[in-house]
Amino acid sequence: MPDRSAADRPFEYLLRELAPQVLGALVRRYGHFDACEDAVQEALLAAALKWPDAGVPDDPRSWLIRIGSYKLIDQLRSDRSRREREAADAVAIPRTGDAGGAPVAGDDSLVLLFLSCHPALTQASQVALTLRAVGGLTTGEIAAAFLVPEPTMGQRITRAKAKLRGATFRMPPADELDERLASVLQVLYLIFNEGYSSTGRDELVRVELTAEAIRLARMAHRQLPEHGEVAGLLALMLLTDARRAARTGPAGELIPMAEQDRTRWDAAAIAEGTELVTDAMRRTALGPYQLQAAIAALHAEAADADATDWMQILGLYTLLERMTDNPVVTLNRAVAAAMVHGPDAGLRLLDRLAADPRFGGHHRADAVRAHLLEMKGDLVGAAAGFRTAARRATSHPEQRYLLKKAAELA
Repeated sequence: MPDRSAADRPFEYLLRELAPQVLGALVRRYGHFDACEDAVQEALLAAALKWPDAGVPDDPRSWLIRIGSYKLIDQLRSDRSRREREAADAVAIPRTGDAGGAPVAGDDSLVLLFLSCHPALTQASQVALTLRAVGGLTTGEIAAAFLVPEPTMGQRITRAKAKLRGATFRMPPADELDERLASVLQVLYLIFNEGYSSTGRDELVRVELTAEAIRLARMAHRQLPEHGEVAGLLALMLLTDARRAARTGPAGELIPMAEQDRTRWDAAAIAEGTELVTDAMRRTALGPYQLQAAIAALHAEAADADATDWMQILGLYTLLERMTDNPVVTLNRAVAAAMVHGPDAGLRLLDRLAADPRFGGHHRADAVRAHLLEMKGDLVGAAAGFRTAARRATSHPEQRYLLKKAAELA
């Protein structure tokens, strides 16, 4: 999709989009990831105060880089203990002009994304730092999204930035790129999933997280257009998020896909996602995100639940299970198997899954078993299963839906 001009974009969206570009430019020029990140936040604050009255500059990125450079230099100079480091950096790091000169050319957002997903960090720290440094979310917003106190999240981000001191600001070498990119895509996938099925909250969807994950995936796809799995992940996000408006009712209650009003699905997002995954599967090596996107596209293409091509979906889940050995995939394959071969086929797969320690006690396994028992006509067993799933679920809308199902069957 073509980029809109700065004047056409919502103000907050523009700042969030520019934040990683500005941070990348400062880190490439000066080093000191943590100090640069603080300077970018000050530059964004200056823009938020000035631009509403003065208007957005013709080149907002350069404006932010220039202000961020001023803030960073002031910060470094104000601390006597940093003067020697500043002098050493002046020799060691090649500069492109002074703080008021031309900014570093190009967009380093993807490099910054790889840095935030550095293998030295835990996955939780990768997610937090990605949202902070690349996504531009505040520490408070990230803490709220993952249900931890703000000081705890602040400490996690601070420790992550400390671990990156001395890390080289560049794309990974060719022999590491695929492995590192897999971590980047997994982090974006986790951010999207937390937004789309929020855990432990009254609302089912955190739109700010799903939108941010899609924006970052677009950024990655724009800079790696030939990579099939980057395209596959973006397609998966678009096709999944296209159903968002129909997932909840007027009171915020969960509506399962089979009962959703499909006229409320986002047709433009479905078309874009379908085109992305179709093109990727035609020209690149097949990967897990492409397969998941292809499954989502098949759901999107069906005029109603009865028209769903479950046979093809079952084949894709079988291939995906062989590729990933993921118990969540097995759970979804059980549903598809039940739709094609009957509930007993799905229940047999669930029995195998019950012995997998990676998925023990998860509410979705109980909910799927209850659904298949309902299909089989075992209403007592289904009601008990829905009640068990409700006890284990952390999302309040899911809990209410599962209890409602149990009450209807009792």
